[in-house]
Amino acid sequence: MAAADELTFHEFEEATNLLAETPDAATTSRSDQPISQGHVAVAVGSGDSYGAEDEVEEESDKAALLQKQQQQQQPGFWTFSYYQSFFDVDTSQVLDRIKGSLLPRPGHNFVRHYLRNRPDLYGPFWICATLAFVLAITGNLTLVLAQRRDPSIHYSPQFHKVTVAGISIYCYAWLVPLALWGFLRWRKGVRERVGPYTFLETVCVYGYSLFVFIPMVVLWLIPVPWLQWLFGALALGLSAAGLVFTLWPVVREDTRLVAAVLLATVVLLHALLAMGCKLYFFQSLPPEHVTPPHQAASLPTNIPLSPTLPRSMAPS
Repeated sequence: MAAADELTFHEFEEATNLLAETPDAATTSRSDQPISQGHVAVAVGSGDSYGAEDEVEEESDKAALLQKQQQQQQPGFWTFSYYQSFFDVDTSQVLDRIKGSLLPRPGHNFVRHYLRNRPDLYGPFWICATLAFVLAITGNLTLVLAQRRDPSIHYSPQFHKVTVAGISIYCYAWLVPLALWGFLRWRKGVRERVGPYTFLETVCVYGYSLFVFIPMVVLWLIPVPWLQWLFGALALGLSAAGLVFTLWPVVREDTRLVAAVLLATVVLLHALLAMGCKLYFFQSLPPEHVTPPHQAASLPTNIPLSPTLPRSMAPS
């Protein structure tokens, strides 16, 4: 304590001597130094805050500009570039989704395990196109093989089957998912716990479910009726099972009656598609293409036939 008082006395004495030598000099007390340092600190701090605010404003401006550019670059649904993103899929992803549709398993949701919020239209489009052409070609080949076994069958190329197959397959692959999606959306308004898939996810599920019908149609070239129906039942079971396993997590939150009727309708429509393809494109003996056997005109045996002579031997 005494040392501190002595130090303060010496400082006061030095200040007195300095003031005596220079009477016009301004004096600053020790208490003024923290105030000045405080002012400096405040000035520096305020400068940093201004810089941080400028950076935040700059980042927000960049984000707003980027969002505006994305909105300007996003095409409308009526343009081709809008649908181009749905065809941006790798071959490995398409093969993996085809494998998942061929091997359905209970509790293995096709949408969650294979689509993963990235539905595509590339696979469903080419699956439907391939199925339509295979149906038309194998339907014509069936008549060709039948003509070789039975020459009485008259075959002519049936190009209209390509149109019929294309319209039937594409309408089924688009209209049925549209109706199903609309019904589930309506049920979501009735029961809040029902959460349907998106329309593109529903189309994607139906498109990949039709792949199993392609090898089935090729195997239908075997001219054994019971074997054809067996192949059709196996393909229908695999395809319908994939649809039921995928739709069950959505419809199980609804009432049991609605869930049962909806799943039964899905399976029934699938069965009608398979049976329609079998009965229309693989008719074993179409009546309009069968020529009746040649029947010789029968004459009475008691009427003698008049002999005819060559013109050169006839009497003049």
